[in-house]
Amino acid sequence: MTTYTATVTVRLKQGVLDPEAETTKRALERLGFELESLRSADQFEVEMDAESAAAAEDRADEMAERLLANPTIHDYEVEVAEA
Repeated sequence: MTTYTATVTVRLKQGVLDPEAETTKRALERLGFELESLRSADQFEVEMDAESAAAAEDRADEMAERLLANPTIHDYEVEVAEA
């Protein structure tokens, strides 16, 4: 077995209110930064042993579906790399 690092990035879907991002956007604008939009995201890094990168991705995808993300309001991406 090989050790892989799966990075799962979870963010709110377009159209879902993101108060954390809105507050941060307003603060950045007060500091003089011009922004079109800003979205917040959570990122999880999971190290696991798996037979292949595809198997590690499948396991990380299941983790996201079952706990890390709420598919009703979140989109997520999974990236896998050999550790």
